[in-house]
Amino acid sequence: MIQSFSHRKLFWALLAACMLSTLAVLPYAFNLQKEVIMKATVSLPVMIIGSVIQSALLFAIALYLGIKMASKMGLTIIPTQKIKGGKVAMIGVATGLAIVLGDHIFTQLGVRLTEKLSIPAWQGFLASFYGGIAEEILLRLFFMSLIAWIIGYITKKQAGKNAGIMWVSILVASIIFGLGHLPATATLAPLTAIIIARAVVLNGIGGIVFGWLYWKDSLLAAMVAHFSADIIIHVIAPALFNA
Repeated sequence: MIQSFSHRKLFWALLAACMLSTLAVLPYAFNLQKEVIMKATVSLPVMIIGSVIQSALLFAIALYLGIKMASKMGLTIIPTQKIKGGKVAMIGVATGLAIVLGDHIFTQLGVRLTEKLSIPAWQGFLASFYGGIAEEILLRLFFMSLIAWIIGYITKKQAGKNAGIMWVSILVASIIFGLGHLPATATLAPLTAIIIARAVVLNGIGGIVFGWLYWKDSLLAAMVAHFSADIIIHVIAPALFNA
């Protein structure tokens, strides 16, 4: 996939990737919310079909608008040249380690959420594809681009080349990224002020790094970094500390 592809081909390629990542995250999501699922009044197959249909509509809208906005602002989705995959992956690894360290600090403050998780490594690995693909499309390609486009439209400035606009967009999208994890967090513990702060801070670390990569490099770079960070968070760290 390269930038010379038409927007239509790019749309369908990314939508297919989103749907595959949505299917990949289902074992992780169902494990995390198994108590809720057990109390559900509909069967598991119906829940899966409903989730897939809902996701398809959501991602189709996010992609259609996101690609248009990114193109107008001069933001790169898939670069014409290969990204520096090793360097980007290491940025992701460093981000994942920072988030793991931050989680340890919150654990010392009495927020013990990760200790309640019992997620097999293979489920964490599959879930990492959802983070790297689907979340980047929703949070960076759509939300971050939307915020930048709105500010640029109001201020009459070229958003993609204005550092102030882009940093505001990165920060706002990062906060939304953190708040978006609260429903999953609520299945583990009541949402107190410190737990909400944990969600915003830890996810905000990733949001800022991935948003910066999207702005300065490409959405693909943000995807690679996000996937690498999630491998640390969902696969390697649990294997080391929960063994």
